[in-house]
Amino acid sequence: MGRRYRAGRGFAIVPAMRQRARDGGAAGRTGPGHDHDLCIADALEAAARVCAARGQRLTPIRRRVLELVWQSHSPIGAYEIMRRLGQGRPAAPPTVYRALDFLVAQHLVHRINSRNAFIGCAYPERQHDACFLLCENCGSADELSDAALLRALAEVADSHGFAVTQQTVELRGRCRQCRDGSRA
Repeated sequence: MGRRYRAGRGFAIVPAMRQRARDGGAAGRTGPGHDHDLCIADALEAAARVCAARGQRLTPIRRRVLELVWQSHSPIGAYEIMRRLGQGRPAAPPTVYRALDFLVAQHLVHRINSRNAFIGCAYPERQHDACFLLCENCGSADELSDAALLRALAEVADSHGFAVTQQTVELRGRCRQCRDGSRA
């Protein structure tokens, strides 16, 4: 199971993902050359930079919750985070939910509403609305930041007199690896 990121014009992605994009692959794509420890370290480093620049504190509990979110490239639920955080006995729900609320507010993680789960943000250094391609077979989530798509959605909403304050687009289907049989 892996989260894949697309590199493209104007995308700000964590360093390990940037390097893979320069090397010709999709940024963040898991596979034989994927160094997941580096991926997590890059995400944590980016979070520390973002919080410092915004005058926010990345407390040890917030950092640990973020690390748990990034341990998988698939969305993770709050109760699974509580279980992992508590190591044997679940952590207190308010503690985890406060940390998740902070991480979402700082754009360090996204909430995947249809799965009631969270996933690390590939573009934490800039505020953006997210688009996700969610594989129903393997559980992977592909974060896209497509300005043209988001602009078109905002224009449609505006034409109906609707003022959008936040949007997350979730498209469900089967990823390329599941469609071509390269992922069991």
